[in-house]
Amino acid sequence: MRGAIIHGPRDVRYEERPDPTVVDPTDAVVRTLATCVCGSDLWRYRGVTEVRRPTPIGHEYVGVVEAVGEDVSTVRPGQVVVGGFLTSDGTCPVCRHGAHANCVNGTGYDGCQAELIRVRNADGTLVATPGTPEEALVPSLLALSDVMATGWHAAVCAEVGPGSTAVVVGDGAVGLCGVLAAVELGAERVVAMSRHPDRQAIARGFGATDVVAQRGEEGVQEVLELTDGVGADAVLECVGTAESVTQALRCARPGTTVGWVGLPHVGELPQEHMFWRNVGLRGGPAPVRAYLPDLLERVWSGRIDPGRVFDSTLPLAQVAKGYAAMDERRATKVLLRP
Repeated sequence: MRGAIIHGPRDVRYEERPDPTVVDPTDAVVRTLATCVCGSDLWRYRGVTEVRRPTPIGHEYVGVVEAVGEDVSTVRPGQVVVGGFLTSDGTCPVCRHGAHANCVNGTGYDGCQAELIRVRNADGTLVATPGTPEEALVPSLLALSDVMATGWHAAVCAEVGPGSTAVVVGDGAVGLCGVLAAVELGAERVVAMSRHPDRQAIARGFGATDVVAQRGEEGVQEVLELTDGVGADAVLECVGTAESVTQALRCARPGTTVGWVGLPHVGELPQEHMFWRNVGLRGGPAPVRAYLPDLLERVWSGRIDPGRVFDSTLPLAQVAKGYAAMDERRATKVLLRP
């Protein structure tokens, strides 16, 4: 088969790789229908995170089961499945408490931007669709493997509830899905902090009631003006830089929580915006498997369409162009077709 391998900063290649096989009895092999480039992949692409050796890359997918190990019972060959960006066994004490991203037997993947992938812990990771999806549904199913579930996690951690005002910091695919999640969880007012007109349009399409284009001090002040000077009931941090985390904390009303899902590149936390204001910070990698059944039903029924975050589609063979497009902000999120 062929798949994407990152060799160093701005050096992603589409190369021959060994076909994955069932190794353990709990494995499945999945042929991808679609995969994509994640904003978190750009940390390595830009050289912020070191690439020490050529490494298969990618962690999002929707596909068809090709083979399963003898212990796999919940999915079978021929089914269309979605899985989270980390595998989980679904049975350990951590999984039983809904924290599948921290499964004691969890694993990552050997690169999902590929034609075939090996999925460990198949029973605790994969969820089959109710039937064969229409082609138009594939992007939204793909979004469930990471960005929609991660945006949902931000909203859950921020305790978005009916009638609340939520602010979303970040207008990448996760932030846009965070807007959609906040709306689904009942927020009455959703403020998208975005400087890009194309992304603002997606946010409004997902239900954002307000858009704040400013960052830093100006952005915080505009949020305070929109919230009668007290801040938002819930804030979703979907970037991960020191600046965005500080901005999120400052936008929060005293006594509330910031849902933090941006891949962190932060040193010391700004405690002056936390302790004295009784503002909490909660989040981490999304437990995708915990959210998948509910989110899959919402997509399958047509209630939500998170696939709208994909504004570019390329053949998997052109994966390098996909990285460049996202790096240069010519695309919000690139979908790749094998």
